[in-house]
Amino acid sequence: MEIRFENQRPESSDVIAFIIGSKELDDYDFPLDNPEFVRTTAKEARFNGSDGQSFLFFAQQGGKSVRVVVLGVGTGDALSYEKAGGTLIAKVQTCGAQSIALHAENLSGTLAASVAYGVKAKNWRMDEYKTKLTDAQKPSITSLTVVGANDEAQSEWDKMSAIADGVMLTRELVAEPANVIYPETFVERCQHLADLGVKITVLGDEEMEELGMGALLGVSQGSIRPARLLAMHWDGTGGKQKRPVAFVGKGVTFDTGGISIKPAGGMEDMKWDMGGAGAVAGAMKALAGRKANANVVGICGLVENMPDGNAQRPGDVVTSMSGQTIEVINTDAEGRLVLCDALHWAQETYNPEYIVNLATLTGAIIVSLGHEYAGLFSNSDELSEKLLASAETSGDGLWRFPLGKAYDKLINSQIADMKNIGSRGAGSITAAQFLQRFIQKDVKWAHLDIAGMAWDDKAGPTYAKGATGFGVRLLNNLVAENFED
Repeated sequence: MEIRFENQRPESSDVIAFIIGSKELDDYDFPLDNPEFVRTTAKEARFNGSDGQSFLFFAQQGGKSVRVVVLGVGTGDALSYEKAGGTLIAKVQTCGAQSIALHAENLSGTLAASVAYGVKAKNWRMDEYKTKLTDAQKPSITSLTVVGANDEAQSEWDKMSAIADGVMLTRELVAEPANVIYPETFVERCQHLADLGVKITVLGDEEMEELGMGALLGVSQGSIRPARLLAMHWDGTGGKQKRPVAFVGKGVTFDTGGISIKPAGGMEDMKWDMGGAGAVAGAMKALAGRKANANVVGICGLVENMPDGNAQRPGDVVTSMSGQTIEVINTDAEGRLVLCDALHWAQETYNPEYIVNLATLTGAIIVSLGHEYAGLFSNSDELSEKLLASAETSGDGLWRFPLGKAYDKLINSQIADMKNIGSRGAGSITAAQFLQRFIQKDVKWAHLDIAGMAWDDKAGPTYAKGATGFGVRLLNNLVAENFED
């Protein structure tokens, strides 16, 4: 979809949209042939501009019939305007109209760009494998023109459009089936980031074996797909920031559970067990796309967890890159094995002061939080506060959980330094406690368990059913609000 900002409404527009706040309906000057008809129709529909309200009707404009959409935002923040944009495109995406004109004379540049973001984000669909869609089922909207916004709108949109591109890369990676996205092809899908100025480094099995990444490689040894470690480095400071912020993502491109195999029902969903790596890749695209003035590295540990004759067994002991040994109690607790080596390599290679890892790590976090928040675990109150503030402004919700030495005994092993899973209780906390053992002294670290947020079985305000793109905006805002000069 083409999105542009203009001073005049194109004559070809066959959808005309307006954003109205609380108590603004009577005073809003609708630039239509019959503005009073809009007000009367809105009141009959009990529309008063409250957040989330909307209605659509047909009207005559310039001698032709057009769709008019009025959307309420109440007294909401930028997220309310994004949701209004999502509602707008959802109403008309497949209606047969082609061109939306959004009147933004009453909006600031930031809010006008926020509506456009909502339109672009919600418009994303995964239709590639649908071969029998009728014309009525296919999207018909090809353009959005934002009319009358102030001068700052275009510059705001340039940044927000880049963020939307990052979110859509994440959705693409997460939504693709596992026979299409596996470690090697995940890396291929990220190669275009080099065109944005991202330095890309890829480690294969041999390099990782030489580095001693026995935990990560143990997960992948049952698959014919070789593992990969992908690093994407963006430095928009020209070397002024010496220590980068590091993001590390779990990238299990398909998770059968290995020998501790999962039940068949719902196993197809495990294509999105690389949601953490997907979020890291999308965040790096967003940061590079908007030319963030920050030094950031994104690292993805990429494996496929399969149960063949060479697969890792329960009871095996593996040695991580850090030298710590791990007794594998359950091969379906594999994400932490991938992350522990990726985290250690990130610290050894880039010396970050701050490190955030994201992972669809535990079902226990869904039991705790449902699909409303991701779990936040951290050794740093400072970093936690930064992340919670960024969650508030981005809409990617977080809820902090405790860490403590009392949980360590739950993952102590009789024959190794630790085991990869504890008892049934506190499953998300013991997983985080495991990861914390691989964080070096004085590194501020946070673990985000996004198992309930990377995928949604129902549509949201700015995403369709399926991959949500969770985490991209959170990480982007974390950088923008704290680490850009």
